[in-house]
Amino acid sequence: MKLKITMIATALIMAITNAVYAARGTDGNVSIIYWQAPSILNPYLSSGTKDIESASLVIEPLGRYTETGALVPFLAEEIPTVANGGVSADLTTITWKLQKGLLWSDGTPVTSADVKFSADYCMDPDGGCSQLAKFDGVKSISTPDELTVVVTFKGPMPNPYGPFMGGQTPIIQKAQFENCMGSKAQQCTEQNFNPIGTGPFVVTEFRPNDVIQYKANENYRDPSKPAFATLTFKGGGDATAAGRSVLETGEFDYAWNLQLAPEVIANMEKAGKGVAIAGFGPLVERLEMNMTDPSPSLDADTRSTLKAPHPFLTDINVRKALSMAIDRPLLVEIGYGKAGDVTCDLVPAPDNYAAKNDYCVKQDIAGANALLESAGWKKGADGIRAKDGVRISILYQTSTNAVRQDFQALIKEWWAQIGVETELRNLNASVFFGGDPNSPDTFQKFYADVEMYANTFDGTDPQSYLSMYRCGNEPNPEKGWQGENINRYCDPKYDALLDELARTGDLDKRGEIAITLNNMLTKDSYTIVPLVHRGRVSAHANSLGGVVLNTWDSELWNVADWYRK
Repeated sequence: MKLKITMIATALIMAITNAVYAARGTDGNVSIIYWQAPSILNPYLSSGTKDIESASLVIEPLGRYTETGALVPFLAEEIPTVANGGVSADLTTITWKLQKGLLWSDGTPVTSADVKFSADYCMDPDGGCSQLAKFDGVKSISTPDELTVVVTFKGPMPNPYGPFMGGQTPIIQKAQFENCMGSKAQQCTEQNFNPIGTGPFVVTEFRPNDVIQYKANENYRDPSKPAFATLTFKGGGDATAAGRSVLETGEFDYAWNLQLAPEVIANMEKAGKGVAIAGFGPLVERLEMNMTDPSPSLDADTRSTLKAPHPFLTDINVRKALSMAIDRPLLVEIGYGKAGDVTCDLVPAPDNYAAKNDYCVKQDIAGANALLESAGWKKGADGIRAKDGVRISILYQTSTNAVRQDFQALIKEWWAQIGVETELRNLNASVFFGGDPNSPDTFQKFYADVEMYANTFDGTDPQSYLSMYRCGNEPNPEKGWQGENINRYCDPKYDALLDELARTGDLDKRGEIAITLNNMLTKDSYTIVPLVHRGRVSAHANSLGGVVLNTWDSELWNVADWYRK
């Protein structure tokens, strides 16, 4: 079934082609529900999908990736390439040209100064930017004129499309954010909640962790779009309620990330109100191992930072045993069915970058026990393994979701069979995936031993994604707990390979390096323990046209093209 992928792409393209846009705002309201509620509308201060995608309705990048992974211009006139002269022959610069006549939603012109400022904002060393990996290798950014931006790299950059491509690095208005640089970034509530943008909609009301109201942007570059006058973005609840609200009751038009058992979705579809759509990109459900000590006995400046190594997860034998004990085929069966595959890789796609490892496919409880025993972790009277007075007692956290809680229960049982004590915790998804530096419950702060979630990368090249694990990119108090190296992993050899990947142009060689980097994080160190390569499953009302599911960028990438049938 692949959850009714059913030739949808062809049908939707035809629907878009045949749609008649009489005028902007003629189709009333469209309602979207994400069961993880947005907490901020600034992707530079949150790596949560809910925040990035709700912000993408307002602020846009220079270019995006289509549903096939192709690069298309948005604010730019065209995608720069070597062939058109936009990328220098030595691959050290990329020159972007803005479209003429672009306006911010407040009516002021968009200029190259805004583009440069967006990079400066993220690259500020005191800012703790969540998307810093996108600017890896950038040496400088210059603006020869009001419509031209030149990004210069430290060396040849065969993939120069990190900055300003995809929903993770949009252009923000300099005039609005110029007093929000560095350590002030988190304090700019008005700017972070109500960004001035170029997208099809503008924010009229934002209630964090609840609902956002938008209206059509009167200065949007296409005078016939968006078709909808207003948009409601509801957050919170759970995947079941979200699915029902589109597929059964028709209360909403679009529901994101239906992380539900396949039979549940199929039963919902029988109501005839909507259809589930699915596609595979590089989305991986995985376990993240905390390489630092999350003990609450530590002070706030030390807990879950590099100042305090983890008391037992720094032993690779423990991490490997935890992976060996897991029955991944069973997890796929109960959680995703045909919308999931077992994976041992952090990067399972595209094919050129996929290691296709199979070391983790078969569960091995006996092998895990033997490994721990040989490493000196002995079972005590209570059946829990310990060494030098340190017990393997794990706090395992994730977001509140039926599938994830099923996974937690099974994994806890398997870990018990190898002498590991496990406490389970599930947290409200809006909080867990939020970027609030004052909350103890965010996945970035990682006040647990192990956590589980899924994320992905935009585009079809994983260079920026793998760059997240560079030394120094870990969240910490000094950066407002922003950063993408969630595990606090650091290996100079890994960083050296990242640099080699950045300057390598041959696609086959790039694939080889990326696979090595993938293996260093997974099978060589078990810092990341992949579980399931997930299909992205969402749903839309039968009356909603123009939807094209995109697994390589924001799902809402073409919301300007949506219309009421």
